[in-house]
Amino acid sequence: MMPVLRSGALGLVLSLALSMTACQAGPKEARPPQAAPPSSPESTKGGPPATAPAAPPPPALSAGEQAQLDQDLVTAAKANDVPLVRELTRRGGNVNAKDGLQDSAFLYAGAEGFNEVLGLTLAAGADVASTNRYGGTALIPASEHGHVDTVRILIDAGVPVNHVNNLGWTAMQEAILLNSGGPRQQEVVRLLLAAGADPEIRDPEGRTALQNAERLGFTEVANLLRHRG
Repeated sequence: MMPVLRSGALGLVLSLALSMTACQAGPKEARPPQAAPPSSPESTKGGPPATAPAAPPPPALSAGEQAQLDQDLVTAAKANDVPLVRELTRRGGNVNAKDGLQDSAFLYAGAEGFNEVLGLTLAAGADVASTNRYGGTALIPASEHGHVDTVRILIDAGVPVNHVNNLGWTAMQEAILLNSGGPRQQEVVRLLLAAGADPEIRDPEGRTALQNAERLGFTEVANLLRHRG
C-alpha cells in the first residue's frame, strides 16, 4: 500500500515538482530589439527639399550704359554673332533699339536672313510691327531677298503682311519687283498668299502684283497669282 501523505507533505512535493519543471524549460530566448524605421529626408528636414533660387535680374544700368549695350547688340546682330547676341540680350540689351541707320537687331536679322539671331530677338520681345528707314517691316526686305525660312518665321511671328513702305511697296510687290522671279521668289509669294497678303494692292505706278509679274516675264509667279483661289 502507498503511504498516505499528509496535506503539508503533499504541498511540499507539488512545490518541488513545479520548481524542477521550470528549471528544465530554461529561460526564454530574448528577442533582439527592433530597429526603428529610417526617417525620410522630408521628415528630418520638415518638408520637401527647397528648389534652387531663381537667377537674379541683371543689374540696373545708367542711361549711358544702356545705350552702349543696345548699340553693341545691333553691331553683334549685324555681324551675325549668335553667342554675343545671346549674351547681350541676357544682360538686358534692347532688341528694338536702333542705330543711326534705323536698324535694330530684330530688323537687320530679319532683312538679312540671320535666323538664329532673329529667333533670339523674337524671344527677347521684338516689336514685329517696327519699321526700318524705308518705313518697311522686316518682312519686306526678307521677301525681296527670297529668304524663305525667314519669311516663314516672320509670318508666324505676326509681322503684318500687307504693310506698305515709304516706296509704296508691300512685301509681295517687293518680292516681285526687286528679284528674279525664281524658285525662292515663287515660294515667298506662295507663303505670302497663304498668310492673307492682298495681291490687289497697287504700287505707286498703279500696277498690281500680277501686272508686275507679267510685265517682268515671271510666268510662274504670275500663275500663282492668277490661281491664288
